[in-house]
Amino acid sequence: MSQNVIKVALYEDNLTLRTSLAHLLQSSEEFEFLGAYESPIEILRNCKNALPHVILMDVDMPLMNGIEATKLVKEQYENVNILILTVFEDRDKLFSALQAGASGYLLKKSKIIEIIEAIHEIYNGGSPMTPAIARKVLEFFAQPKVVKNTENNLSERELDILKCLVDGDSYKMIASNCYISMGTVRSHINNIYKKLHVNSKSEAVVKALKDRLV
Repeated sequence: MSQNVIKVALYEDNLTLRTSLAHLLQSSEEFEFLGAYESPIEILRNCKNALPHVILMDVDMPLMNGIEATKLVKEQYENVNILILTVFEDRDKLFSALQAGASGYLLKKSKIIEIIEAIHEIYNGGSPMTPAIARKVLEFFAQPKVVKNTENNLSERELDILKCLVDGDSYKMIASNCYISMGTVRSHINNIYKKLHVNSKSEAVVKALKDRLV
């Protein structure tokens, strides 16, 4: 199997949607489909047995919700990309999912081609969002800014890179846009994590949004 094939797992309690998405992923040569599950209660075991590149994650599921499952996975498997696929459009759910470690957020009413494109985008380091969700983020930015918290003491360069993270840029894109090496990008991002007291890209983005840092 080609090294470029993306390993995908699906967690969705709606049988109809789960079946249709599973059929789609199984039938595509772009993906190696690892399985479809009604609940994420065994998600850590599943990840250990077959480490996915991308997980499609519902939010409201039995035994454990998708946000709790996302946090569990990211604590142990930092490189697994989690794409939330849900009916919930409210900002609290969005920020909670990002805080837990999700890198993308799509609504279930998204077209199939949009879901496929989002899987590729998140696999390549992007942060795909349904336009309606992205609009909520923009509306949040449009609110009057408060004075930045100087306790974080981020440098101008670190603020630039933090803004790139909020915009969904991959490390490679940040390096290109800022004319610095990948190693320098990682060094800056490590410093950002320390100053913001966070442990992941998603947590840094949520901190930046909530504290109006960029």
